[in-house]
Amino acid sequence: MRLSTSLLIILTSVLCAATSLPAQTLGEYWDTAEEEAKYYKIVEIPMPEDAAIEAGSFEVLPDDRLAIGTRRGDILLVEGAFDRFPQPTYKRFASGLDEVMGMSFKDGAFYITQQTEVTKITDEDDDGLADHFRTLSDAWGFRNYHEFAFGSKLDPEGNIWVALCLSKSYQSDEPFRGWCVKVTPDGNTIPICSGIRSPGGIGPNEHGVMFYAESQGPWNGSCSLKVLQPGGFMGHPASFRWYDLAENLEKPSVEPNTRSRLLTERKRVKELVPYAVVFPYIKMGRSISGFMVDRTGGRFGPFENQIFVGDFSLSVMMRATTEKINGVWQGACYPFREGLATGLLACQFTPRGDLIVGGTNRGWPVRGPREFAIQRLDWTGIVPFEIKQINALPDGFRVTFTEPVDPTTASQTDSYRLSTFTHVYQQGYGSPEVDQTTPAVTDAIVSPDGLSVQLKIDGLVQGHVHEFDLAPIRSAEGGKLVHVNAYYTLNEIP
Repeated sequence: MRLSTSLLIILTSVLCAATSLPAQTLGEYWDTAEEEAKYYKIVEIPMPEDAAIEAGSFEVLPDDRLAIGTRRGDILLVEGAFDRFPQPTYKRFASGLDEVMGMSFKDGAFYITQQTEVTKITDEDDDGLADHFRTLSDAWGFRNYHEFAFGSKLDPEGNIWVALCLSKSYQSDEPFRGWCVKVTPDGNTIPICSGIRSPGGIGPNEHGVMFYAESQGPWNGSCSLKVLQPGGFMGHPASFRWYDLAENLEKPSVEPNTRSRLLTERKRVKELVPYAVVFPYIKMGRSISGFMVDRTGGRFGPFENQIFVGDFSLSVMMRATTEKINGVWQGACYPFREGLATGLLACQFTPRGDLIVGGTNRGWPVRGPREFAIQRLDWTGIVPFEIKQINALPDGFRVTFTEPVDPTTASQTDSYRLSTFTHVYQQGYGSPEVDQTTPAVTDAIVSPDGLSVQLKIDGLVQGHVHEFDLAPIRSAEGGKLVHVNAYYTLNEIP
């Protein structure tokens, strides 16, 4: 049964894919793996030889063990995964679950999200095995392999937020498919927003506001991070049919027009929430997945309080930063680390400040060569010269770097190459980049400490992704940027 289901998923993916991987992705992806390895090394977390561990979620337990929730329905407890040279031991805590795509631990209990419910799991007789399973919520329907459910970790009030995939990319055949719901500690289920298509992860951004990762497809020109705004509409109208079950929310009075632009439809559909960070297709991922904010206090390098985002298809990790401008969330994404071994579904920072990543290739083709893997990204202690962050200004952008820049190259306007584009907002699958423009950098003002540059720009375009190419920039010591590109989604101009 597993084989036939996997085959069906692969065939469906091939039929639905908007574009195939270009030839250059057959080798290195950004062609930066060798340079990246100087700063972030990939450490293997060995598995038992006879185990197929397809990680869908991670959690760090109070005793510093790693808990893994798997797509095959197990919860595994791992000792030694955080050691410098890991030789871990594994113990099965629970089995018989259904694709564990969200996991938290609090006060001796696991809170997990599986396809059909949110479950509280405890070990009542203290023998190291789960023996009490309590359903907190099963308020949504399920009858199709594509109806995935991704759950957040417990929020400060003890709630779990669940992003529910549509039935077949285009349909919502069961209650609340294409919605986000919030499950309270006592099991109440509160509808939050509609319009989700195919989530790949859910959790807070660096400001503590709940976001989710959306995949390219119908009504989504590219992958993106979106804010789960209460009462909002995330963009795919198939889920409108369940507003009768959401007594706390009002159905939008109009639906979006197909083959339009998101900025245009925001003016028509007041509930429509724009993509906060667009990940340009292929350039920056193909199916973004689990994400987590760096709260390591600098133990993972110079990116404290930034979002680290995985990608399933391309087996890469990326970074993102967000900010709220004129009441609307927006921000930028940046390359980080390529060359991981499998399709990434989940990530988790460890007590040592390293980043555990893992996943599987089951279901869709992925770049990573292995069927499943668990790996760890460890900072070597050397600071890479990178674009750290981009922020919007009324007349341009502020670009912050991890190391001081060379004031000569950084003050020259021709060191900054900018272009913009948007996508067709449409019922069809994905979108090409359209409406391209080329803004002009008219001034580049280097800060006294050399860590940031204020760019004055003629030709900002609201609603467009602004693509940066900073290849000519050098550090104060003459070094090149590890990654020269970044992409800012300009929903609002300050």
